[in-house]
Amino acid sequence: VYTFDIGVGIATATDLTFDGESEGGAESDAVFIIQTSGSVTQAADTDVFLVNGAKVENIIWVVAGEITVGTGAHMEGILLAKTAVTLMTGSSLNGRIFAQTAATLQMATVTQEPE
Repeated sequence: VYTFDIGVGIATATDLTFDGESEGGAESDAVFIIQTSGSVTQAADTDVFLVNGAKVENIIWVVAGEITVGTGAHMEGILLAKTAVTLMTGSSLNGRIFAQTAATLQMATVTQEPE
C-alpha cells in the first residue's frame, strides 16, 4: 500500500510502470494500492504501463478527491474516487471506474480485460 496525504501527480513526460515480477518466475500476484487523501492528476500524453505479469485488477487507486486523466493519456487499474473521475479527450483506461459523485468521459475509451 502506497499512502499519500497530498495529491498525486503523474507529471508531463513521465510514465508510470507497475512491475509484477515475482521470484522464481511464478505467476505474479503482486497487488498495488495507491491511496491518497488528495486527488490524482495524470498529465496529458503520459502512460501507465503494466509489465512482467502485473494485472490490471491488482492496481487499485483509492482517492478521496478526484481523478483526472489528461488528454491522450492512458491509465490502468480500478479507480475508486470519492468525488469524480474525468477522462479527458483521447484518453483511455484499461480497468473500471467507481465514483461516488460523477464519471465524465470526454471522447475517452474505457476497456476491461476479460476475467
